[in-house]
Amino acid sequence: MIRVLLADDQPLVRAGLTTLLNAEDDIEVVGVATDGDEAVRLADELHPDVACLDIRMPGMSGIDVADRIGGPGADPRIPVLILTTFDIDDYLFRALEIGVAGFMLKDSDPDEIIRAIRSIADGHGTLDRTLTRRIVDEYVQRRRLQPVTAEKALDILTARERDILLLLAQGMSNEDIAAELVVEVATVKSHLARMLPKLGVHSRLQAAVWAYQNHVVSVGDASA
Repeated sequence: MIRVLLADDQPLVRAGLTTLLNAEDDIEVVGVATDGDEAVRLADELHPDVACLDIRMPGMSGIDVADRIGGPGADPRIPVLILTTFDIDDYLFRALEIGVAGFMLKDSDPDEIIRAIRSIADGHGTLDRTLTRRIVDEYVQRRRLQPVTAEKALDILTARERDILLLLAQGMSNEDIAAELVVEVATVKSHLARMLPKLGVHSRLQAAVWAYQNHVVSVGDASA
């Protein structure tokens, strides 16, 4: 069972997400917070498998909460899915640096949100494909963080790892990549596990950013 903590200051959003997720056989909402401070308290008490956080809440923002419960200094780190109504927001760029597990728009298809939670609980991040082009394009113009150069990394990546990196940068899920390359999902996961350390990154989102930042793929090549 995937235990989920929800945090959002809008009652209708909280109620809707709670009903949506509890309808799934393998997901249970174990805590619901109305602001950031309550989200931190419930995370400490409940130790959920995934925390779904709104960006803008009273008190601590969702990004501040993500840093507290899922950032580099958290122990244990709780994977965080950011749910936002904003296509582009400065908060998102800080979230990338923190290493949140995923971003989804609140108006995404319900099935996509459910898949995102399952993916994150399984140890894999997710990025709403409608956000990929705009977030990554703006992010790479602002930040210079990744420690491995493109030339060095591409020398140490296998041909299959390079293929997966390009598809990952287009916002594809593990399942999408597996279908595109005609391989098993488990094979994609194995390649990702070996690839991320080579790039000096900690998540598939940071790997996608790395690919754009180092001009391995251009924004014009990405799928919307």
